[in-house]
Amino acid sequence: MENELKEISPFEVKQMLKDGKKISLIDVREDEEVAEGKIPEAAHIKMGEIPDRLNEIDKNEEHIIICRSGRRSENVAYFLQDQGYKVKNMTGGMLDYNQD
Repeated sequence: MENELKEISPFEVKQMLKDGKKISLIDVREDEEVAEGKIPEAAHIKMGEIPDRLNEIDKNEEHIIICRSGRRSENVAYFLQDQGYKVKNMTGGMLDYNQD
C-alpha cells in the first residue's frame, strides 16, 4: 500500500507565512505559469526537472509542493516521498491560494 500523502491547505500555508514560520515551498509549475505570479518564498523547480534536481532539495526538511490546482504537485509529492523526502501537497494549488 502506498504511504498516505500529507496535505496542507493554502489557508494553512498563508497562516504559516504570516506567522513567520520558516517553511520550504516548491512550486513545480511551468515557467509561463510562474511568470503570472508565485508565492515569493517558494523555490521554482519545474515538475519535469525534479528528478535531476533532487540534490537541491534538503532531505532533513519538510517541503510543501505547489502547482496550479494540486494535481501535479500531488504526483511530485508522491515521487519525492518515495525517494525518502518529507513532503506535503498543497491542496487546491495556486487557484485556491489566490482566492482571497
